[in-house]
Amino acid sequence: MASAKNARVLVVDDEADVLFALKMLLKTEVGHVVTEKNPDNLPALLDREKFDVIFLDMNFKSALNTGNEGLFWLRQILQKDKDAKVILITAYGDVELAVRSLKEGAADFIVKPWHNDKLLETLHHNLQARQPKKAGAGNTSTHKNTSTSILGESDAIKEVLYKIDKIAPTEANVLILGENGTGKELVARALHEKSFRATKPFISVDMGALTDSLFESELFGSKRGAFTDAKEDRAGRFEAANGGTLFLDEIGNISPAMQAKLLTVLQNRQVTPLGSNTPVPVDIRLVSATNEPIYELAARNQFRKDLIYRINTVEITLPPLRQREGDIELLARHFAAIYAQKNHKPEPDFAPATLQKLKQHSWPGNVRELQHAVERAIILAEGNVLQPQDFSFSPMEMATAAPATGFAPDKAVPLIEMERETIIRTLEKNKGNISRTAKELGLTRTALYRRLNKHDI
Repeated sequence: MASAKNARVLVVDDEADVLFALKMLLKTEVGHVVTEKNPDNLPALLDREKFDVIFLDMNFKSALNTGNEGLFWLRQILQKDKDAKVILITAYGDVELAVRSLKEGAADFIVKPWHNDKLLETLHHNLQARQPKKAGAGNTSTHKNTSTSILGESDAIKEVLYKIDKIAPTEANVLILGENGTGKELVARALHEKSFRATKPFISVDMGALTDSLFESELFGSKRGAFTDAKEDRAGRFEAANGGTLFLDEIGNISPAMQAKLLTVLQNRQVTPLGSNTPVPVDIRLVSATNEPIYELAARNQFRKDLIYRINTVEITLPPLRQREGDIELLARHFAAIYAQKNHKPEPDFAPATLQKLKQHSWPGNVRELQHAVERAIILAEGNVLQPQDFSFSPMEMATAAPATGFAPDKAVPLIEMERETIIRTLEKNKGNISRTAKELGLTRTALYRRLNKHDI
């Protein structure tokens, strides 16, 4: 299988806007993108060309929007190439149908409107899965093949990788702790891929994005007529993950009411969809993650201690980047190679002063912040040697920066206060304009809204 640079991707959807958006997003990530509006052309297209990943809409022509058209074409594709990596696209969030597609051979599914980062992560994950494994290759602490791999040579990250190898083959529930941007979802995926459930679904849920009103229907499912828009039965994420791994990200943000309902499901290993009285048994391996000080929340009775016992049979704490001695340069060079290729530039070098500047920064946004900083530098740099001035940090990053040495977890509270004050000042400066404020702080609008909610602004 070729690298992402040479990969061939096919997108099949009857919406011209979707085809255009995906082509623009993917063309800098892979070697060649082909779009097709009419699925009837698929057999001839697949006879002529071979694709590494195929994005396939679940609904064509039919006004019923049942997704059966997508399943039909999925079967046709797999008849042509049983190893095809097909990622289904649905606008309806029909998890039950998506699970059926996974059982029939789909590699994954995404829901419209998608998040670009998640879609690209799914793409790279499936490109990596197509790569043949070298004979005798074993697990190493450094993986350099994709931007979504766990990368590092420090003792801190080696300890994490050792724990993954030990824990993954078990059925233990895992709680992943760590600051934002440390790679908690990568660890969750690694646990799944090294487990006996690797051939079953990996379902990820952003708990921080779920309101109390959506919690039950999203996680446990719903029956037709259970609420105004419930026009058909819908499986929840627990059922979607049946036999596989369920990853609950940002679990520390859920309300006491959500905590109680989640605890009941984990104790009984069964879910009851909204509008039903019949429990459905589920078999899942639970992996949870949070950047919140969950034990402090429990001490303040803001998080149930009995729920903590359920979700953390084993615990993995991800080190912040400032504690991963030696990894900053390794990661910076790794991301520089990726973004130079993506932006059609030669792979750059780093001036010694630049490496010193990167090592002295405290990286409050961790690996994600470093990744974005390198991407900005690659785009804006004039020469082929990255200079200190090519790296600038947003007001948010500077405001939340901790000292590069002497870091202690108990110093997190003033940093949070500084973040709140920075957001308020920037909002006032921009007269409440969310878009301008987000841009100045180096955040997306969604990320800014989360922080506004977090700080009760």
